[in-house]
Amino acid sequence: MKIEETFIKDLVVVEPTVFGDERGYFFESYSKTKFEDLGINIEFVQDNQSFSKKGTLRGLHYQNPPFAQTKLVRVLEGEIIDVAVDLRKDSPTYGKAFSVLLSAENKKQLLVPQGFAHGFSVISETASVMYKCDQFYNKASEGGIKFDDPSLNIDWGMDLEEAIVSEKDQILPFIDNCNSLF
Repeated sequence: MKIEETFIKDLVVVEPTVFGDERGYFFESYSKTKFEDLGINIEFVQDNQSFSKKGTLRGLHYQNPPFAQTKLVRVLEGEIIDVAVDLRKDSPTYGKAFSVLLSAENKKQLLVPQGFAHGFSVISETASVMYKCDQFYNKASEGGIKFDDPSLNIDWGMDLEEAIVSEKDQILPFIDNCNSLF
């Protein structure tokens, strides 16, 4: 297992070691010991899974402290553009977005630390996404940023006029007006 640092401190792409043969493949998507060896000391407490069709855009979501969540995101089936936005006001990359292609084929994962908003768009016919969290969901602490905030300039890999977006996500504020406590 190896990690690829991004231009945003603490936001990393995790690439597992895949063992393949004529039967298929095997890999460890998470190993507490291997993550600790890489300097990642996180106690995950909840797994979430979603299924979405092509054109779906989910996000950008976060939970405020003390219920802020670190997420380890991976794709079980299909392809997504996974996006994280730095909301840490004291960070030199505050308000910067990072995106990466996550797919069942490349098996990469994105480790999204507390202090980030997260979302994804589905660019394959369907996608199953799973993510581990280090805090339980708490509705009262949830917040979000509108996916098409012009200051973020996110390339979601799709025509946003045709995106399938929940009513809740359509009315989220831009980053300048969000209720982030980071």
